Amino acid sequence: MTSDSPAPAASQPLIVGIEGGATRTTVLAVCGEKTVTSFQLGPSNVIMPEEVLREHFRDIAARLGQRPDALGIGLAGARSEAHCELIRALAEESWPGVPVYATSDLETPLAAEPPSHPGAARVLILSGTGSCCFGRAADGRTAKIGGRGHIIGDRASAADIGRQALRAVVARLDRTGQWGTLGALILDSLELNDPEDLIPWSVTASKTEIAGIAVPVFRAAALGDYTAVDLLDKVRDSLVEDGLACAHKLAAPGQPVDFILNGGVLVPNVAFAAGVASRLTQRWPGSTAAALAVPSVRGAVELARPLAAGAPASPAETRAPIAELTPAWTRDMTSLAQSPTERRNPRSAHLDTMPLAEAAALMLDEDASIPAAITAELPAIVRVIEAVTRAFQNGGRLFYTGAGTSGRLGVLDASEVPPTFRVSTDMVQGIIAGGQTALWSAVEGAEDDPAAGAHAIAFRNVDARDVVVGIAASGRTPFVWGSLAEARKRGAFTVALCFNPAVKTLARAEDAAFPDEIIAPDLGPEILTGSTRLKSGTATKLVLNMITTLAMTRIGKVAGNLMIDLNPSNVKLRDRAARILVELTG
Repeated sequence: MTSDSPAPAASQPLIVGIEGGATRTTVLAVCGEKTVTSFQLGPSNVIMPEEVLREHFRDIAARLGQRPDALGIGLAGARSEAHCELIRALAEESWPGVPVYATSDLETPLAAEPPSHPGAARVLILSGTGSCCFGRAADGRTAKIGGRGHIIGDRASAADIGRQALRAVVARLDRTGQWGTLGALILDSLELNDPEDLIPWSVTASKTEIAGIAVPVFRAAALGDYTAVDLLDKVRDSLVEDGLACAHKLAAPGQPVDFILNGGVLVPNVAFAAGVASRLTQRWPGSTAAALAVPSVRGAVELARPLAAGAPASPAETRAPIAELTPAWTRDMTSLAQSPTERRNPRSAHLDTMPLAEAAALMLDEDASIPAAITAELPAIVRVIEAVTRAFQNGGRLFYTGAGTSGRLGVLDASEVPPTFRVSTDMVQGIIAGGQTALWSAVEGAEDDPAAGAHAIAFRNVDARDVVVGIAASGRTPFVWGSLAEARKRGAFTVALCFNPAVKTLARAEDAAFPDEIIAPDLGPEILTGSTRLKSGTATKLVLNMITTLAMTRIGKVAGNLMIDLNPSNVKLRDRAARILVELTG
């Protein structure tokens, strides 16, 4: 507690705001409108190891020394409800029973000050070590521009300014032989002696170190260095364009918009920020634009304030999964409880003490039941193969989408098609929740995000010529249903492959057209309860093999039972190709 602050009054709740970003974490505790304490720690975000973030919260709790009535926590990188749930879970460990408003560090600046116009859309233009524009309309709609990291994004951030400055001064030296004021100030700030010293420094420099070069850039511009002036003019224009693009997503021209400027590039450099604000109001008449007048962590406090009075967090604010992307029956876990994959197998009740030979024989015996279960679904499988064949004949593609084992098997089948049938790698594509990392490591919460599944389909440009097969052993994976919903909206032929027969009844009762086909063999319970990499995984591989092999056969990639268009990319395949030619021609 700060020495000049009074002790909290008993009638006033203690509210704590925490804002974490790439450079620092700021903590503010207030009682009513009075500041109880404030301090800063090192950086924090949701992509750091869970244990590190847990210790961060414990450190904050220890420094606060008292139990708050509500917490507002905005952390960099919190883009989904899964991220917000992680924040709430870790906060619960340090502050048991305290209500938590979890969000991103982009929401907190918008809430730090009241709007200038009632009902105005609000757009944050953030430029610090990184950069991003984030806006919210009065009806809760949000828009985001940038914020994709310093390699492919962070336009007009300090890191971007530093990178551009280094290239500009070196280019000036190469072309004119002049090093200039900016070059001299950069060397001084880095304590280097020669432009050549920048080569080894740049190889190992971190994003934060490169961002530090923004400071001498602003100093050089103030001294009239034309390279620095030109660079900052372009940075200013980039911030303005991104801010306006964000506003256009939320409001029609002429509607009021509050542009809020924040971050280490804008707030300390008053004249530069004023130039950005002036151009924004010129380009969007009736708008306001100004640097944030209070610390943005104040927004975390304001977001948490209603929780102290017992109000629930708004679903729009906590960014719950988009309900319309998932059928209602997947959200109450009913389908998972009904799934055979979740039941215990009485034959393996003593698997842990069973003799190995007996256990191995039992696994083989369980697997022997798979073909009969798949055979019962052959009519649906045939219709799917026919749809895939039509797609291939009409320039369409086949997409598999799934999470965990299901996603990996889809990616595996897609990767084996090009060398086997000599087709382009985009003809059959696998999409796995969590992306590339999930191929070898679990990505926490990835399967629970239906919006991520929808985005994956949208960014692959799926259209009415394509077929999308969603693979979910239990039948309820939100990522898969999100991808199927987006695919259906785009006119693609949609298929659900699962091992929970109840899905057929549940899905068709809610919406007869969602999806076009459901393949749901009843494999019974797994030998290891819930381990769908076993029978479910084997059955998935069999069905995917049937779909791609027979569809490729129907489009002329097979003669008899010979691969007549394989890619002879190694010694074995070249030998096979020669033998196929001999077999066909004699």
